Amino acid sequence: MTNGSGTANANVTSVQVACTTNHNEWTWVSGSNTANAIGVYGTLGVAATSNVPGARSGSVSWTDNSGNLWLFGGWDHDATGYVGELNDLWEFNPTAKTWTWMSGANTVNAIGVYGTIGVAATSNIPGARDSAVSWTDGNGNFWLFGGEGYASTTTFGFLNDLWEFSPTTKEWTWMSGADTPNASGVYGTLGIASASNVPGARVPGARQAAANWIDKSGNLWLFGGFGYDSTGTIGGLNDLWEYIPTANTWTWTSGSETVNAFGVYGTQGVASPSNVPGNRSYSVSWIDSSNNLWLFGGSGAGAIGTSGYDLDDLWEFNPTTKEWTWVNGSDSGGIAPVYGTQGVASTSNTPGGRDSAVSWTDSSGNFWLFGGFDYEGPSGANGTNEYLNDLWEYNTTSKEWIWVGGSNTGDASGVYGTLGIASASNVPGARGSEGVAVTWTDSSGNFWLFGGFGYDSTGTLGGLNDLWRYQP
Repeated sequence: MTNGSGTANANVTSVQVACTTNHNEWTWVSGSNTANAIGVYGTLGVAATSNVPGARSGSVSWTDNSGNLWLFGGWDHDATGYVGELNDLWEFNPTAKTWTWMSGANTVNAIGVYGTIGVAATSNIPGARDSAVSWTDGNGNFWLFGGEGYASTTTFGFLNDLWEFSPTTKEWTWMSGADTPNASGVYGTLGIASASNVPGARVPGARQAAANWIDKSGNLWLFGGFGYDSTGTIGGLNDLWEYIPTANTWTWTSGSETVNAFGVYGTQGVASPSNVPGNRSYSVSWIDSSNNLWLFGGSGAGAIGTSGYDLDDLWEFNPTTKEWTWVNGSDSGGIAPVYGTQGVASTSNTPGGRDSAVSWTDSSGNFWLFGGFDYEGPSGANGTNEYLNDLWEYNTTSKEWIWVGGSNTGDASGVYGTLGIASASNVPGARGSEGVAVTWTDSSGNFWLFGGFGYDSTGTLGGLNDLWRYQP
């Protein structure tokens, strides 16, 4: 409001009111502001304001054609307070601010019902798991791959099953992969699609997730993680796969078919067919307006002879030329963040080595990064092991990082404010490591963040079920 001071003794026409849209502000939308909340499931298929998923990490998410948010599985609390793997499917309506339990169990460690491969059925359901990967195709159907948890038996392990879910029919279809855990990868010939090809089971007990993208053609791209290679050996992976839903085929596109490969960085800014990121887990990923794939950081290996571990390297992959480019960051691990001045881009800024962060892409094609876990800590002191809640933007034109918000120190508590009210002082607590939060972007360009493992409003470390909206 302007021109609003003083005492009026006649009609006032000079006062101006400008309605803002809360840019660069967080809003706490749903869930608890304290850790380790149990789920409130209500009645299957019925929305209610009291419904809410329990605290969890390592879930996966989708956005449907109506702008509703969907959440599947993860690891943490069920309806009774037990902790374990989950296979519950939830829908969140951003307009009504209500959750609906749509399918799956309200208890932990449920096994999957696979049915017949390629055939949808109301009785089909993936087994309980965390750290899978997910995407939405051009028809609005949801896809789910791998993770760690339970297949068709009570044997716990790493998974490579591929599922499709139709929000219209509310049915799951088992599309590819094994209905048993710990399957080896079938790589075939580099660059050649085949119905027999399939990535190996990946994501171990440390909940180290693979990175994934969805391109403009609706194809899935899957990179790395921790799991089984072509020989049945378990370790860090740097294989890149493309899955074409219309053909139901996988193609091994880049990287090694064996575990624990180091990175080949080449010259920064120069693409080369020999370049490739090293094996890693818990990276973050984006896709740009030119259909190029981007990868940042994670826990794994840098170049040969470097320390590796938590990485801050930024890579670009061109799906047409099949070449990687090392764009930014270090070829070794253990790099501390350089924050610079908040809100000011700089070529010297870097989020530093981290894993378990989450990411979004905005309408201008810029990349956003939030939180994660840093074994070096913002101070750069080895072994400090700090959770983060800093928010970064990467400008793809200037190739500079900007520290936008959050703390430049570790283990920060959340500032929740009032439920449903945006505020410049609001910020989610630091989170990462034991399980990644999940994110969405809605049709209005807002970012959504749910759960994970980190710090609540009281400074308590645990599983979270808070839902946040950020308007860039």
